[in-house]
Amino acid sequence: MANLQLWQQYAAWKTQCDWVDLTHPLSPETPHWVGWPPLKVETMASLDNSLFSAHSYTTVGQYGTHVDSAAHMVRGGRTLDQIPVEEMVMPLCVVDKRDAVAENPDYVLTVEDILEWEKTWGQIPAGAFVIFQSGWSKRPAAEMDNLDAEGNRHFPGWQLETLKFLVEQRNIGGVGHETSDTEAPITSGKTNYEVEYYILSQNKMHLELLTNVDRCPPVGGLVFCTFPAVSGGTGFPARCFALCPKE
Repeated sequence: MANLQLWQQYAAWKTQCDWVDLTHPLSPETPHWVGWPPLKVETMASLDNSLFSAHSYTTVGQYGTHVDSAAHMVRGGRTLDQIPVEEMVMPLCVVDKRDAVAENPDYVLTVEDILEWEKTWGQIPAGAFVIFQSGWSKRPAAEMDNLDAEGNRHFPGWQLETLKFLVEQRNIGGVGHETSDTEAPITSGKTNYEVEYYILSQNKMHLELLTNVDRCPPVGGLVFCTFPAVSGGTGFPARCFALCPKE
C-alpha cells in the first residue's frame, strides 16, 4: 500500500498553517547592499512581436533577499551547489527586538537577549534558523541605510559573541536578518566584517534582507530557504518562506 503520510500532512498544512513569504520582490527597486548596483532588466522577447516573453536579468548574487555560501568570504569554503537540500528546511525561531532597535538604530543582539528570549520560549533547538527581528524591513528601500549627516550608515546587527553562542552552545542551522549586513555598520568597518565571516566559516545558512518577519511567531514555525544550485556560487537571490501554525 502506498504511504500517503506526507500528502496528508500537506493537506493539513494548507488549512492549519499560514504561509509567509519572507522575500522582497526582485526588481531594480529592491533593497540591497550599498556597494551593489540595482538589478538590470532587459527585454529579450515580447508577446507584442513574438510567441513568448523573455527577459535578461543582470545582478550580483548578493542582491535583495539572498543567501550567502561560505565561499562568499571563506577561501575554500563550500559553494551554493554544495549545500544539501535537507539544510534548506529548519525549525524557525524569531527573536523580536523591535522596541530596542526603535530606541537605538545601532543596536546589537546580545547573548543576554537570547537567554532572556529562552526564559519565555524555551531553549533554541539544534538545527534551528534564528531570525533577528528588528522591524528594519518596514523602512522604504531608500532609508534602509539610515545615513547620518556625514553619510555613515546606522542599522542594527548581530554581536560576534551571540553568533558564537548560537553555533557552539545551541548548534543552530543558520541565521537571518532584515538588514543588508550581518554586523552593525558602527563596528563592521573596524572589525573587517568579522561577524559575517564567523557565521559563514561555520557553514551555517545565512540569509539577508528578509521581510514579513512580523507575521511569524517566536517558535513553532518552519522556514524554507530555497535558491539555485549555482556551480561555484557564493551567493544568489533566494525565495525564503515560513510555514507557521495559525493562532
